[in-house]
Amino acid sequence: MINFWTRKYIFTKRIDQYFKGIYDAFEFVKLFFKEAFRKPFHMRELINQCFEVGLRSLPLITLTGFIVGMVFTKQSRPSLEDFGAASWLPSLMGIAIIKALGPLVTALICAGKVGSGIGAELGSMRVTEQIEAMEVSSVNPFKYLVVTRVLATTITIPVLVFYCSFLGLYGSYINVHTEDTSSMLTFYQNAFSSITFLDISESVIKSIVYGFTIGIVGCFKGFNATQGTLGVGRAANHAVVLGMFLIFIEEIIIVQVFNWIRFF
Repeated sequence: MINFWTRKYIFTKRIDQYFKGIYDAFEFVKLFFKEAFRKPFHMRELINQCFEVGLRSLPLITLTGFIVGMVFTKQSRPSLEDFGAASWLPSLMGIAIIKALGPLVTALICAGKVGSGIGAELGSMRVTEQIEAMEVSSVNPFKYLVVTRVLATTITIPVLVFYCSFLGLYGSYINVHTEDTSSMLTFYQNAFSSITFLDISESVIKSIVYGFTIGIVGCFKGFNATQGTLGVGRAANHAVVLGMFLIFIEEIIIVQVFNWIRFF
């Protein structure tokens, strides 16, 4: 049996590892902001990563955004009809998709697809010593691998968010048009009638924060991968789980902050 002192040692060691992980993550983020504004900027690699993050994710974002808008509209219609408020359906969809569903759905999809890809790619480079080889050849691997990927996700995720929101509204319009035969112009006018500049700002800030989180978590887990090929799988898995967890935490915080702004 494990005695008291052994259990205490294991518990203390896990606490130390937890706080060491937080410290390492803080230093990793600090190094990113330090390196992001230094030359060289590796623009070609940045553009290549934007292509990988953006265009490679378009098919999944397209399908998901359209289906989410259509299904959410179909499920919301009976409840509004019970109160005689079916005409408010476009406004409800505009608020729900632009403020909440668009950013959150896009971020979760990219956390699973992009975050895991970055974690696995950098983890594989770490365990095969390609990162060490870059250091020997006088190339800053952190600058070339991490900074470009984090900037790419931070830039591209907001674009994907608005693309997903547009497709979500289009899917909603298809459902509304099938039931009410309303025009697209009327639908979009009603959908944006309740949207304010503060709502758009909230969506933009969310998407930027989500994009940065996905990139930095994936890079941190992959760049610090250990234990060979087993570590590559763990890095990809941890990048997805931690990325999604942080996205939900950030969602709560940002929504609360903007609610305070609206109150004042």
